[in-house]
Amino acid sequence: MHTLEQLKSGQLSGVARLHLAENLSVFPTEIFELADTLEVLDLSNNQLDSLPDDFGRLHKLNILFLSNNCFTELPSVIADCPKLEMIGFKANQIVSIAEDALPKQTRWLILTDNKIERLPDSMGDLYRLQKLALAGNRLTHLPASMANCQRVELARLSANRLTSLPDWLFQLPNLAWLAIAGNGLIDGNPIKPKNKPTIVHVKLSDIELGEQIGEGASGVIYRAKWLAQPTCLQGQSLDIAVKLFKGEVTSDGYPDDELSTCLQAGDHHNLIKVIAQIDDEGQLGLVMALIPTSFSNLGLPPNLLTCTRDTFAEQTEFRLTTMMNITRQMALVMAHLHAHGVSHGDLYAHNTMLDNADSILLGDFGAASDLLLLPRHQREAMESIEVRALGCLLDDMLKQTKQVNVQHGIVTAEGFEKLRSLSQACMQGLLSMRPKFTDIASQLDALCSEI
Repeated sequence: MHTLEQLKSGQLSGVARLHLAENLSVFPTEIFELADTLEVLDLSNNQLDSLPDDFGRLHKLNILFLSNNCFTELPSVIADCPKLEMIGFKANQIVSIAEDALPKQTRWLILTDNKIERLPDSMGDLYRLQKLALAGNRLTHLPASMANCQRVELARLSANRLTSLPDWLFQLPNLAWLAIAGNGLIDGNPIKPKNKPTIVHVKLSDIELGEQIGEGASGVIYRAKWLAQPTCLQGQSLDIAVKLFKGEVTSDGYPDDELSTCLQAGDHHNLIKVIAQIDDEGQLGLVMALIPTSFSNLGLPPNLLTCTRDTFAEQTEFRLTTMMNITRQMALVMAHLHAHGVSHGDLYAHNTMLDNADSILLGDFGAASDLLLLPRHQREAMESIEVRALGCLLDDMLKQTKQVNVQHGIVTAEGFEKLRSLSQACMQGLLSMRPKFTDIASQLDALCSEI
């Protein structure tokens, strides 16, 4: 974090990154003195409602964050920045986006938690767009031109006012992570949702929170203990995990939808078990089984460079059997979810826990959606979309396994190539040609038998 005093005194000359949060209501023109070096500008958590007309002078700017400010319209001057490709205006009061207000080279666009009612037709000109976060707005439809955004890989459309979804959305060849919950989906002869399992409600005062053990887009997870365990749960462990949601709208959607899809998903040995719900004085949360300490995160979240693809700790490598076991279990648990009318929406290594026996636990339902509200052909397409996500996960693991290790016995050449072929089949652009989750599990069963 920098200070306005440092900027005005010239102490920041030559910096590539600038982060100011000092309740600014006017854009500091001294920033232009950094134009020849500035690549990342973060002015989040201020009171800005406009940018100067000559904003395009920042000719090297690559990343712009203006979250938690007072913008009511997206400033079209950002389109004058020739290298700007990552744009974040989360949690403003943006209602409108003018035609051509976005740079055509935009790769990552974050407009979560605004008041946007419609998108411009020029959205279809964003030929490099990969990641699109629009949850928590007032959209009633998507412009047909967006069918041209063929590179989109992740789209968050939850918590809007969409009554139906266009078929072209489900046919985007690179789409792998899609969240659509919290809309008023009513068209296309959807299946009437079945009665979902009930769950015990508890108060936060019934629980003693311990150390923080995790954090995601929708909430913070704590190690905890029962102070007053419900009668129906007596006999179970007093040690639990508690997820407390951060607010009404997250980057993935509404916490209520996460809870609902968790219940709809039912029990599976590869899912983190939900035990109870907290709804206490406005604080919504989940009580879950505490994951054994033998489990650790399979991967790390994407970064600004990878955009949609996971990262891994340095020197991470996977054995062939580990990759097969992970992919097989993931295929089975995803088949279970889709059989229950649930898409996960966030199938990633960083949302997966792995132990030394190659057992996995899939968590974080923040981007999950109720597929029973969709017409049949869109439900089927959603499975193909998530099959691509599994293909990406397998591809990421394969890339962590250096080819030289084939000679060292960590993987076999034949097994490695078969997994790579499976990954490519899952990621191919034509959705109808991708395997189903049950097919993937069967292929891996056969491969396990061969080895």
